[in-house]
Amino acid sequence: MGWITRLPFFVVLMGFGAIAMIVPAAHAAVMEDFMTMRVFFYGFILFSILTLLVGLATGGYAPQSVARSQLLSLLAAFTLLPLMFAVPFYTAVGSTTYLHAWFEMVSSFTTTGATLYENAGRLTPSQHLWRALVGWLGGLLVWITAVSIFAPMNLGGFEVRATASFGKGPVRTFSQIARIADPSERMVRYTISLAPIYVSLTFLLWIGLVVAGEFPYIALCHAMSVLATSGISPIGGLYFAASSFWGELLIFGFFAFALSRLTFSRGLTGEGEAGLRRDPEFLTALVLILAVTTLLFLRHFIGATTDEGSTSTIAGAAAALWGALFTVTSFLTTTGFESHFWSGAADWSGLQTPGLFLIGMALIGGGVATTAGGVKLLRIYALYRHGEREQERLLHPSSIGGGGREARRIRKQGAYISWVFFMLFALSVAAVMLMLSLTGVQFETAMVLAVASLSTTGPLASVAAETPIAYSGIPDAAKTILAFAMVLGRLEALAIIALFNPEIWQR
Repeated sequence: MGWITRLPFFVVLMGFGAIAMIVPAAHAAVMEDFMTMRVFFYGFILFSILTLLVGLATGGYAPQSVARSQLLSLLAAFTLLPLMFAVPFYTAVGSTTYLHAWFEMVSSFTTTGATLYENAGRLTPSQHLWRALVGWLGGLLVWITAVSIFAPMNLGGFEVRATASFGKGPVRTFSQIARIADPSERMVRYTISLAPIYVSLTFLLWIGLVVAGEFPYIALCHAMSVLATSGISPIGGLYFAASSFWGELLIFGFFAFALSRLTFSRGLTGEGEAGLRRDPEFLTALVLILAVTTLLFLRHFIGATTDEGSTSTIAGAAAALWGALFTVTSFLTTTGFESHFWSGAADWSGLQTPGLFLIGMALIGGGVATTAGGVKLLRIYALYRHGEREQERLLHPSSIGGGGREARRIRKQGAYISWVFFMLFALSVAAVMLMLSLTGVQFETAMVLAVASLSTTGPLASVAAETPIAYSGIPDAAKTILAFAMVLGRLEALAIIALFNPEIWQR
């Protein structure tokens, strides 16, 4: 493993991406799709040689700034690696453009799950498998880099609990990185710790879905999509899934890994939480899920009981409750899977579900250091605690806020940097909407697409709008804008801004 640590991070990612092309090649061989098999196998050979050449040329490279090198590598991974992933996909599909193939790979690798191929039958099973695999690899990359890169830099949500003064910038603690003897070894250590967990969880969900009655190939794609929160499906979602309710119930349990990092990486970041019962992210998620689900169910319940022509049944009420619970949780984790019973709630009550609820869930997003996107639950919790304390001070000006040093830090510095990030996120949504409008996209469509891309919740476009939005129907310029917005949503604005900090460019 020593020779791997001497290679640049981006080169290592290139190598793993090239090796991953063997999987769809082998699957295509089994499916007797020999054209797809040859394309991906040739892609494996081509990019393996390219990785070897780049590795030989950069093997002795020693970055002057570790922080700068790691952030630039991540930015290059989400912008340049999809160019490599798109080559065999573009050749295998044939009836598409390279721009569309690149958009599809950016969407998959950033775990957004927005697709230009709404007709699932247009792609072969092996090509769908490649989309799901790229998304799965993107989720694994997020898991590893969150604790090995973002945590020491106090980025990606970790800044909420950091002890540094955030009034002077979000990258105040880059000096921590400079004191690490070998950051490559740190990344390898976290890879060895987290990769087996990620693979094992995917395998368990796959086996569980197969036992629930799902076809193995579809179960594998859905399992990878749930762990990566990409929402990629070879059959257009869960509506036509053979596993039906039991499969959704199993998937629902695995959503927990996108709500809190303590479900899989407890102790790796040096935090001392007592468990999920005291984890603010997990508790905040439970409150949001229960509150929104209750509101949606009551809306449908009132509609069903007041409509004279409605045939209300206990089974219909239970299906409506489950559909709301599953779908709300799915969009909070930014997975974007719609329950099979989601549309049944509208049929039961005769009322359509407002997509604004799902947009709000996607904006909030999941937990810090998980594969979920959005603003993140920990930042929402910090803003809530700050608002709660300010209300107490209005009612009782002489009161003293308790909770200890950590609680005070979250209410003050944590809330401050959370508000800064929220404003940056809102400005990003406005900027993306403006650029989409310049390409001819209508206002409502631009708003939904901007939120879907920045929160990495691609399926939001087909559910949140009054009429489903097809990514294939927007101009090519708008697709390019959305692709870069997905990268911005995946890396977050604070990480991009950190690249412009003079501290990490000083020798």
